[in-house]
Parts: sequence; C-alpha cells; structure tokens
Amino acid sequence: MAEEKYNMKNPSVKRILQEVKEMQSNPSDDFMSLPLEENIFEWQFAIFGPRDSEFEGGIYHGRIQLPAEYPLKPPAFLLLTPNGRFETQTKICLSISNHHPEHWQPSWSVRSALLALIAFMPTNPEGALGSLDFKKEDRRLLATKSRESPPKYGTTERQNLINEIHQYMLTKAPPISQSNTPTSIAVTETEENMVDAPVPDAGGVGLVEEDIGQVRFNANADPFNANADPFNVRFSAGLREVREASPERRQLRTNNNTEQVWGRISEDRMYTLAAMVLTIAILILLVKKYLKSVQLAGFQDDS
Repeated sequence: MAEEKYNMKNPSVKRILQEVKEMQSNPSDDFMSLPLEENIFEWQFAIFGPRDSEFEGGIYHGRIQLPAEYPLKPPAFLLLTPNGRFETQTKICLSISNHHPEHWQPSWSVRSALLALIAFMPTNPEGALGSLDFKKEDRRLLATKSRESPPKYGTTERQNLINEIHQYMLTKAPPISQSNTPTSIAVTETEENMVDAPVPDAGGVGLVEEDIGQVRFNANADPFNANADPFNVRFSAGLREVREASPERRQLRTNNNTEQVWGRISEDRMYTLAAMVLTIAILILLVKKYLKSVQLAGFQDDS
C-alpha cells in the first residue's frame, strides 16, 4: 500500500518504512508505535510509565507527527492519555521535539525518541511548555485509570489502531506501582554541568550538589546509524540531586581549606609586619624632627 501511495525514492519515506520494519522485527517491552496506513507521517504510540515511579504500570497513548524533512528535522509529540506530567493534545516541549530542533540529530529515530520521552516523565517540569506538576498520588490514580480503556480520538482508522495498541500493551503491562517513594532517575553527569561545591546543612555533614543535565541512552538503540554517538538529550527540567560527599572528597576539601587558611594567616602577618616597619620609620622621623627643633631652639638661646 505504501509503495503505491508514496515515492519510494524519497529519503523520508524510505527512512520511515525502515523504522516500521525495524520496530515490527524488534518490538520493545516499553512501548508500541505504528504509523497510520493512510499517512505514514502520522504515528500512534503507547508507552509504559517508567519503572520505580508514580507512573509505573500506566499506559499512555499519544501521537507523533513526523515532518516532511524527517529525519533531518525532529518530530512533534502529543499525549492523549491524562497523566499529570504533560498536557493532553498539546505539543510537548522537550529537547527531542520540534520545539528544540537545534538539539535533534538525524541519527535518532522514533524508537530512541520514545525512550527519551519515557525517561523525561519523572523529571521536574519547571514550568516547561505543555508540562503539568500533579501530586504523585494523583499521578498514580491516573496511571491506574489509563489501563481501563484507550482514549477516544480521531478517525475510525486511528481509533482502531489506538485500540489495537492498547490491547497489545495490556498483555505486557506490569502491575501498578504502590510505592510512596519512587527511586531516583537514572541520569548521567556532564563535565560542563557538574558542580562540586559544599552545601551548608544543620548537621555539619559535607554535601556535594550536582546539576544533572542529560538523559543518556545506548547508541545501539538506533539501528539506522551504527556509528552514532551515545544518545544524549539535554533538558531544562532543573533536576538537581544532593548526595553526601565521600570521606576522601571531604578530606580533600578540608586539606584545601586548611592550606587556604594558613595562606591567609601568612599574608596577614606580612601586612602587619609592613605596617609595624612603616610606623617605626614614621616615629624615627618624628624623633629626628623633634631633636632638630630642640637643637635649633638651644642655638637661638645661646646667641
């Protein structure tokens, strides 16, 4: 059908059909995504909520709109399932989306972008466009409700595809998370974003505060570029982690602080010594001036 409708020499069409074939031959345990038969630039997807989070066990449906220049330009993402993290039927502002084409790499694919979307869900929205910040309890309730039925959206063909994807996801769905304390997000630190500075606390324990600025994936996630760099996605969610510094690092900072203190003490002593020498010199000059004035007065009396 696609061969008859689309120009198979078009690079975008060839790339999209390759991705469809790859997803069908190598399905993911974390999502399912397929294009509409009537328009291969329009995709439907469903993702599982990330593990060890308030979204775990949820099934979240959405749309992907691929531009005519794909993969040279990034796709747009819209979620259709209420989730408490992103608005529904609103284009999501992420580094992998069309809101930030400067970060997009043609070596990425729909697969790698969906993995990134899953990783972004537990991050702090910080007022980003299309983001929500519901309480964790509300997000868990929405995760449970998301399994009951797929969203109603679009044409009959699209709805049939949504229903098909939902039934497939239910067969692989993990149980709903009951944890009240989700584990931290797996992220990597970059040299330019890493901060090594003590954070004051009431207990006096040395802490290191680190800025976290990337979500990292394996380059093998993209089968279309074997030489692709690891999938690094910058985001501005403002995520920060505070952890206790190691004893070696605390000792190193203690030694550095001691050296700085002794350096300041030595410098202060030099200034003090210089001031004393200057004071003595001034006193000597005053004494000489006084003696000279006394001698001059005595000479005048004799005459």
